[in-house]
Amino acid sequence: MQLRSDAIKRGLTRAPHRSLLKADGLTDEELDRPLVAVVSAQTEVIPGHLHLQQIADAVKAGVRMAGGTPLQVNTIGVCDGIAMNHEGMKYSLTSREVIADSVECAIQGHQFDAMVLIPSCDKIVPGMLIAACRLNIPTVLVSGGPMLAGRGRRGEQTDLNSLFDAVGQVTAGTMTEEECHWLEGTACPTCGSCSGMFTANSICCLSEALGIALPGNGTIPAVYSERIRLAKHAGMKVMELLRAGTTALDIINEKSIRNGMALDMAFGGSTNTMLHLTAIAQAAGCPVTMQDWDDVCAATPNIVRIAPAGPLHIEDLNAVGGVGAIVGELGRTGHLARPRSGLGGRAAARGWRGRAHRAQRLLPRWRPQGPARQPRTQLRRGQEERGLRRHAPAPRPGPRL
Repeated sequence: MQLRSDAIKRGLTRAPHRSLLKADGLTDEELDRPLVAVVSAQTEVIPGHLHLQQIADAVKAGVRMAGGTPLQVNTIGVCDGIAMNHEGMKYSLTSREVIADSVECAIQGHQFDAMVLIPSCDKIVPGMLIAACRLNIPTVLVSGGPMLAGRGRRGEQTDLNSLFDAVGQVTAGTMTEEECHWLEGTACPTCGSCSGMFTANSICCLSEALGIALPGNGTIPAVYSERIRLAKHAGMKVMELLRAGTTALDIINEKSIRNGMALDMAFGGSTNTMLHLTAIAQAAGCPVTMQDWDDVCAATPNIVRIAPAGPLHIEDLNAVGGVGAIVGELGRTGHLARPRSGLGGRAAARGWRGRAHRAQRLLPRWRPQGPARQPRTQLRRGQEERGLRRHAPAPRPGPRL
């Protein structure tokens, strides 16, 4: 098999290159194998990225099991929540392009054969996906997973939004500062991306619909051992893609972009997803317009209400089948196109046929009545994460999340 990495490790003239690689501790046997980049955004400031070294180690184990040589590279990240309401907010969206550029530089500079992307939060996920489209090599994305929801003193679920509400309540005199301080220590109880359907979890869920992430990527909590197993499988899967010659743009294409848009409307993702998925589509060579978004919005029912649109969180969606449960409902009624390729295998194929039996206590049993026009989608230029929700058809009566 002809490898991209042969450009840095084969032939007499590459003896200096091999010497440098051996300085990394690589053996001749490891250099004979495909070189797989494990691109992590691990930092000690973003809660969703705190544990990404553990995810990266699991990915590397999977790559080795499948016959590859993994090499880790890292990029930056900005936490939107920490950057909010001060000078730092000006750097959040900008970081998306810096991340895309940095991944492209590292991969092209060292001619890796394939890569596994490990983001978790905000602009890092779309930045890496944009890079995947530019590079068009075998790629799998595995994120760090969502944070568990906190618990209030009455047993109710809490999250980061609970603190924004608490600040207002303290200001209005309806909550004490001591109560707010207690909430600070309990609303975000674990590592992982913030527990509601905010930007990070929205894009991580959409990655499943795009086909670039394995089933469960968007919803398996960060602290579950299942997340480590998923990371190992991601490492094995990228080697499978490499041997099959399947690249990122074989997976991310016009059909998968449209499926991502439909899924976004069905679960009521962050408004930022419109900004990011539009940029990903542009990088993939299948651009979408605001009219395309409007058409998908009008045709797709909003059937799931995750915080901040409802009281429950990503962990609750995971418990009843995750993204596959929503995909099953949309597939059953013809709202999704069958993708040409993707990472889900047989499990995903069952989802496209609409077999979402575990979802019955989560999703309403709705019957489509034809494409009734709904209010046009609204997205102000430069709008950032503020908990706003897009207009979408209301779910029919019945149990809902």
